[in-house]
Amino acid sequence: MIGRIAGTILHRAMDHVLIDVRGVGYIVHVSSRTAQNLPPVGEACALYTELLVREDLLQLFGFPTLIEKEWHRLLISVQGIGAKAALAILGTLGAEGVGRAIALGDWSAIKSAPGVGPKLAQRVVMELKDKAPSVMAMGGSFTVDTTPSDAVIEPASTPRARTAPAATPKVNFTAEALSALTNLGYNPSEAASAVAQAADHPEATDTAKLIRTALRLLAPKD
Repeated sequence: MIGRIAGTILHRAMDHVLIDVRGVGYIVHVSSRTAQNLPPVGEACALYTELLVREDLLQLFGFPTLIEKEWHRLLISVQGIGAKAALAILGTLGAEGVGRAIALGDWSAIKSAPGVGPKLAQRVVMELKDKAPSVMAMGGSFTVDTTPSDAVIEPASTPRARTAPAATPKVNFTAEALSALTNLGYNPSEAASAVAQAADHPEATDTAKLIRTALRLLAPKD
């Protein structure tokens, strides 16, 4: 299994990138969002990858973060969602947006991805709503370093990951708040929905404030 690939970009398109690794070119399919954020041709890049094996086809799919790779894995577990449809959803919403949409039951956001109809979007939300909290709790803070062009392919079990310096702080707040609420005994799905709603509140500027805002949303209504 190829879990990570690093090398020099030879060609870029809106749905794939060709990466040279020690003289071997690998075509890696990516979302439009990932493609837009890749370095220019001739520069080094690294992506976490998932190898799709079919009887007559081998395809590599690339992701800038481990959490996005995990969302892709979950999305393709839904009947009717193929690897490229999952990339379309991630390209439209991003990993955090996918988590938020599923936690809130917002199937219309999923439907905004190209090629995803309302029934399929509703199925995604229904089948993944109980799995969303565990993925959201990963925090989305892992990414890969850009590496020299002589980098080698590394197995999935030992990716060289680091905390992204440019990561949005509220992503980490979300993971910490979700963990705190589940530790308090709240149902993971309800906690994820409350945290997703609270994250938009202007007062939720750190973990403690995000937790307090979410708790207000979870409080019994008179």
